Amino acid sequence: MSDRAPDDPPQDARARGDDPREGGIQREDYARSAEDIARQRSIFDTRSIRQRLLPNENDLARRRAIMRSAKWALPLTALVLLGSIAAWPAVERAVIMHRGTMAQMSHVRVKSGSMLNATYRGMDDHGHPFMVTANEARQISPERIDLTTPQADTLLGPGNWVYVTARNGVYIQHSQLLDLTQDVMLYRSDGTTMYSPTADIDMKHGVIVSDSWIHSEGPFGTLDAQGTMLLIHDGIMQFRGPGRLVLNTTHGGSADKSTPPTPAPGGGKH
Repeated sequence: MSDRAPDDPPQDARARGDDPREGGIQREDYARSAEDIARQRSIFDTRSIRQRLLPNENDLARRRAIMRSAKWALPLTALVLLGSIAAWPAVERAVIMHRGTMAQMSHVRVKSGSMLNATYRGMDDHGHPFMVTANEARQISPERIDLTTPQADTLLGPGNWVYVTARNGVYIQHSQLLDLTQDVMLYRSDGTTMYSPTADIDMKHGVIVSDSWIHSEGPFGTLDAQGTMLLIHDGIMQFRGPGRLVLNTTHGGSADKSTPPTPAPGGGKH
């Protein structure tokens, strides 16, 4: 006979934690303290999860501001990209022109108030470009520029041009007037050449005038006169007598025509 109650579990079972009154056998490796249980429950607390996931009013306001900004920023970015694609050819041309200008500037040198290898460009009344160059240019005044070995070139059209050179010259930049002295030579694309000691050129209106003797040669023949005026765009040359004109005929012969001295300026037209 044992004095233990029948419902009491054996002592060895209690020592192992296998108390059937606890609802089953309790393993030692699964045993948790009250502190561990409270910590794990706090991690899985649904209220704390809900508080972390739901944004507050400041977060909502910030998100709305970002969305409004994106509605404007994205279309503007697309427009900028499309504009850059459309403007790229113009930018490329400007870059090419800038490179050409820099290449020309590399040949220009400034020395003692003068400029070597100077170039002046412009457009005449007919929209034709012209260019005045010189080995050396000296700025005498805000308008006057003295040139050494000046050269003037006017482009009249495809394959049509007029080119004039001299030893010295004066260029009035604002009025686009060019005064040439010493060994003036004119070349025209049709084969006409003209020689004179002096010549005045109005680059803006396309007029060349000389009050000195001139000698001209070309497909028409030869011409000597005491003065001339050449209208570049019209292709007309007026001259003052006395003069001598030798015309080339269609048969290869020549016709000599001389004009006697006259007291008043006379002239002919070619």
